[in-house]
Amino acid sequence: MVYDATRMRDFEISEAAEKGMPLPEDWMEKLDLGKDELIPYGRICKLDFMRIIDRLGDRPEGNYINVTAITPTPLGEGKTTTSIGLVEGLSKRGINAGAAIRQPSGGPTMNIKGSAAGGGNALVIPMTEISLGLTGDINDIMNAHNLAMVALNARMQHERNYGDAELAKRGLRRLDIDPTNVEIKWVIDFCAQGLRKIIMGTGGRQDGYMMESGFNIAVSSELMAILAVATDLKDLRERVGKIVVAYDKKGSPVTTSDLEVAGAMCAYMRNTINPTLVSTAEYQPVLMHAGPFANIAIGQSSIIADRLGLKMFDYHVTESGFAADIGFEKFWNVKCRTGGLTPNVSVITTTIRALKMHGGGPSVAPGRPLPVEYTRENLKLLEKGIPNLLHHIAVVKKSGIKPVVCINAFYTDTRDEIEMVRRYATQAGARCALSEHWLKGGEGALELADAVIDACNERVDFKFLYPLEMPLRQRVEVIAREVYGADGVSWTPEAEAKARRFEADPAFADFATMMVKTHLSLSHDPTLKGVPGGWTLPVRDVLIFAGARFLCPVAGAISLMPGTSSDPAYRRIDVDVNTGKVLGLF
Repeated sequence: MVYDATRMRDFEISEAAEKGMPLPEDWMEKLDLGKDELIPYGRICKLDFMRIIDRLGDRPEGNYINVTAITPTPLGEGKTTTSIGLVEGLSKRGINAGAAIRQPSGGPTMNIKGSAAGGGNALVIPMTEISLGLTGDINDIMNAHNLAMVALNARMQHERNYGDAELAKRGLRRLDIDPTNVEIKWVIDFCAQGLRKIIMGTGGRQDGYMMESGFNIAVSSELMAILAVATDLKDLRERVGKIVVAYDKKGSPVTTSDLEVAGAMCAYMRNTINPTLVSTAEYQPVLMHAGPFANIAIGQSSIIADRLGLKMFDYHVTESGFAADIGFEKFWNVKCRTGGLTPNVSVITTTIRALKMHGGGPSVAPGRPLPVEYTRENLKLLEKGIPNLLHHIAVVKKSGIKPVVCINAFYTDTRDEIEMVRRYATQAGARCALSEHWLKGGEGALELADAVIDACNERVDFKFLYPLEMPLRQRVEVIAREVYGADGVSWTPEAEAKARRFEADPAFADFATMMVKTHLSLSHDPTLKGVPGGWTLPVRDVLIFAGARFLCPVAGAISLMPGTSSDPAYRRIDVDVNTGKVLGLF
């Protein structure tokens, strides 16, 4: 059934669609799953990854479809909505299709972005559960992460209070942790700017070690990054034990294994490796798993979810966070390399609105009315912005994949504007499809589905941008020039010294290069729209995620704790006290 998305809010569409949503026992029959392969959580369920992958190990993999985008406006251009609409459209063509998307964080859900589970007739249900914790993965990650902080601070307290002999009696060795060189903070799943910097342990000697600390948002935890790239529980456990929590006073790393807390952390996370099975509004399967940051981590759902989807579905759709310069680049050179995955096609989501912004249109912001430039035909402004789309097409083509451009339709788009985008995309060597999945669901995504099916029939000459043997600074140079369009890279002395040290140590040779920069521009400067020219990428630091095996060159400022806006979503969320239904989610 197609709902009137112009009059119904997303939570109302979800509520209506949930009346026919498959229950765990329905999924067993629909997906040919064994009873012991489902882990029920009320009306939704998790999939037992190890059991299913063992049973389906010899089954051929389906077609692998990535969804990315052009450089977005602050409003977002609908990658998740496009992913869900594409699955609905493929299913309308009689294809066994499914998707994998990230789990939304409570911070954005209660702030500006909303539940990030699609929209209109291309959304994922049940929306209330998805928006309010789902099956508890983020909570498990918070507990595991904060346990590491508990272990760290307690150890520092005990080492301050006891001599070496007393520590030895308690089965401890002195780690001599440097309180000015602690790598991690506490995490919480809200946008809580007031907790970015704190002083802890302000009581007496039995009240912890007094030190500067703070909170980051839960999904920025290295544990979330590890969940996204781990291939199984054994791999997860090994990675958790390698997390660097601090350095000692000689500059040597102190890990979770040194604190003897890695096993307990993994115990909290043992169930997180199993993806949660949710549903599109038209009742196709969607695996919701992991939710790592896109600007400091991999920014997409897990390798585990994709491994399952490729065995269970003939067409498996997976979404990358942000635009092709960030999300697709990490999908291409990190996720596919780590997971041994080969994609068939990449869908580049674009909107007329975003292209006009890149052509010099006025700024936009969530909660504010759109300027008239975005609601009326303006071919001149649109044409000036199209180079941004062409740049992203060129990036995807460098991987050996022929891209499909999806024009995510808005009712204000005119025929001439749509045809202009089609013409330029086709000239650039991409297929192009108009999709009205938000308004019409699967029926509105048939043109997109057909373009994807057609692209999947072509041979793929997939290749990585750089070899794994390439040194870190050279990798960054290649990414900056070939993906971002920079003239080169500049390094602060501190960042270059770190990079040289990592390059000289064979232990870091196979660490992934996880670039950190703004998603609002191809450059490091979020105010530079379109396709900036004549600029250099400034790298000011290199972060290390030893468990995830990431080296993260940092270009520009980055905050791991977003702030809550003056008009957050929680102002409109409530509960119907007569029915218990949650109202106001979006």
